[in-house]
Amino acid sequence: MAAAAQTALNPRLKHELDSIYAVDQRYRAMLFDPRLNRRPDSLAAALGVAKAELNTTIMDRMRRTDATNLGRTQAILQQYGYPGTSLVGAPTNEAAWHVIQHNPALIDQYLPMMKTAAEKGELPFFRYAVMLDRQLQHAGQAQLYGSQVIGYNGQPPFVWPIQNPAQVNQRRRQAGFKTTVEENAASLGAPYKALTLEDVAKMPKQ
Repeated sequence: MAAAAQTALNPRLKHELDSIYAVDQRYRAMLFDPRLNRRPDSLAAALGVAKAELNTTIMDRMRRTDATNLGRTQAILQQYGYPGTSLVGAPTNEAAWHVIQHNPALIDQYLPMMKTAAEKGELPFFRYAVMLDRQLQHAGQAQLYGSQVIGYNGQPPFVWPIQNPAQVNQRRRQAGFKTTVEENAASLGAPYKALTLEDVAKMPKQ
């Protein structure tokens, strides 16, 4: 269980979580940030690998840093509870969320903690909403906020089915999202279409 209640900023913990977040994002930026991934030759040279080995190298290093980050983040969560705004300020209060979000097998374990933190204002509520959507999608259930976009084996990506889709943008506004479900889908390369779980069940998986 968490130790003492969060009553004052902890500069040392803030610095550590800022470092964890920077490492968490380093290799993801190489994969997904167009400012970086459009220069594969430069990236390969910076990492000291052949261009043909670039993606494999990035993924391998990302997995290793994720494992290191996870171990330390779990220790922090055990000691402090969720390290939120009152303990480490913003945006550092999102660092632990990112680490857990990138380890889907642990979302069930930590989602209640994330919910409590969001309800207390220690974590932006939309972050909890994204994690909840991810949990629901992994469980084969319809999501609530329309944040999860997936694709099967090279097929065009699509927005995972949403509960009561007519109300999704209202829920998104209430949760603090800045975009509509249509805008979010477009930004992820998936023109929005309201699908049901039955529609998804009919899609070829291989």
